[in-house]
Amino acid sequence: MSKTRAQSAPALRAVSGVDEAELREHVGWLSVRRNFWRQAAVNQRIGERLGDLFAALGYRTSIDGPFRNVVAVPERAAGEACTLVCAHYDSVPSSPGADDNASGVAVALAVARALARAAPGAPVAFVAFNGEEDGLAGSADFVTRLAHRGGLRVREAHVLEMVGFTSRARGSQRAPLPVPIPGMPDVGDFLGLLGSGPSSASVSAIVRTAKDATPDLRVVGLKTYLGVDRLLPVLHRSDHAPFWKAGIPAVLWTDTAEFRNPNYHRGTDLPGTLDYGFMRRVAELLLALLASTSRAGT
Repeated sequence: MSKTRAQSAPALRAVSGVDEAELREHVGWLSVRRNFWRQAAVNQRIGERLGDLFAALGYRTSIDGPFRNVVAVPERAAGEACTLVCAHYDSVPSSPGADDNASGVAVALAVARALARAAPGAPVAFVAFNGEEDGLAGSADFVTRLAHRGGLRVREAHVLEMVGFTSRARGSQRAPLPVPIPGMPDVGDFLGLLGSGPSSASVSAIVRTAKDATPDLRVVGLKTYLGVDRLLPVLHRSDHAPFWKAGIPAVLWTDTAEFRNPNYHRGTDLPGTLDYGFMRRVAELLLALLASTSRAGT
């Protein structure tokens, strides 16, 4: 058996638990206006429900810091360096935020459930950030406090930021940069990955994993080197940015937000606009990657 096939075996056991109906359910209850400041009571209830869901899956869960980040750590991986799967659960005040970012949270929950069933010892922790829409407040606080946090060592972070919208119309995808991106499609039906410096190798690994594990999911990776990303603020607009600043490898997973989705930050960002088959394949790819890099806790 080749190395690629040997590594993909645990992934296949894990991804059997990914269910589009589960993704729809999570997006449904998450899609309410839930800004950290403007809808504080709703925002707090959402965070508490997320904590309860992770705890029910067997994760050691806490509501962390002044921005109420939800942190879920596997009990059986105590003291081991963990890969983080992250997504922000707040929204802008004017939007129910189905894609931004109920989609990312739903995928994180599905991945957590699949791992809890198939590989409960896998060193994979989950963080649902708050305050992303207010200057990345939650993730910035989390990363600042990492050095003082006992029992959680981070190997790498994978940040799910809007992973639910697709369009198969020609011209539906715009480029996020003012310069041409080699291989950038003009049809918005792919998953975009963004890495910088030490996380650029992870982007390449994800693209390779997709070819074997999710061949029907088109994946496009953008890698930057030598600090070039600091000259392009558009590349720092989500919760991967505090990790980059701290020198912790992090990869952004995205449908490219307003460069594809016309409902971005609008009241029309609703559950019915999302592509749940696409979200399922994103979850399957993430599970396959986690299985190949952590050996699924074995």
